[in-house]
Amino acid sequence: MIRFVFWDVQHGHATYLETPKQHIVIDLGTGSYGGKQEFSPLLHLKNTWNVNQLDGVLITHPHRDHLDDIFNFNELSPRVLWRPQHLKQEDIYQGNRTNDRDVIDKYLEIDGRFNQTVSRENDPFLAENNGGVKFEVFTSKFCSKSNLNNHSMVAIVSYESCKMLIPRDNEPPSWDELLKNPAFINAIRGTDILLAPHHGRESGFSTDLFKHISPYLTVISDGRFCDTSATSLYSSKSKGWTVHRRNGNDEQRKCVTTRHDGVIVVEFGKNANGGPYINVTVD
Repeated sequence: MIRFVFWDVQHGHATYLETPKQHIVIDLGTGSYGGKQEFSPLLHLKNTWNVNQLDGVLITHPHRDHLDDIFNFNELSPRVLWRPQHLKQEDIYQGNRTNDRDVIDKYLEIDGRFNQTVSRENDPFLAENNGGVKFEVFTSKFCSKSNLNNHSMVAIVSYESCKMLIPRDNEPPSWDELLKNPAFINAIRGTDILLAPHHGRESGFSTDLFKHISPYLTVISDGRFCDTSATSLYSSKSKGWTVHRRNGNDEQRKCVTTRHDGVIVVEFGKNANGGPYINVTVD
């Protein structure tokens, strides 16, 4: 079994992935788990879940709402960092606000430390090293650097015939480029669960994407005061899945959101008959 934990970090994004052999984090948002604005997913992993080291960190793109936990990065001594390396330092500074400079400086300092090629046997993102979890990652490289959202890495995570599609803040220019790539289209086919791009906003919605996927469920990671007007659009494109609440109730849903449902946990694995299963639990 593998487990995805989509933390309730409001406007930002932070996901923890536990594979049979590895601990992996995707993005470093912080926020309001249980109403605590200072909540750090990284420190929660270390202090509450006894995760003392991360095998891999994937930062989809260098914007502050995906980086705020970076000052706790060293607490878990990550072995491997994956990020969009085609972006230059000047691109990253120009693509962020001046008052976010401390976060960006820390990101660039860490980026500079992870400049060695990772050997195949030490790569946590290879299925042979993590218990059979397949990662495929794609990035738009020809969009204007003026909007770093369009340089967000898109991860496809597959395990036991189940597939999760994790874009980040990709907008139409990025989708237009990615959807011209036959390898990307092949990778996303059969997506079971989609993490909505750009926090479920209309700016990230791509009609063309749904020519190639038909997910059962869409997960939206958004803030309490964010415009999530595309939620109804994602509901119209999702087939529906049984979602379990921690109070024991079950319901059929097409979308779940951290704004209304809190922490969202998705498990992929095999059932008693050896077939694939997907289990979704919300607060």
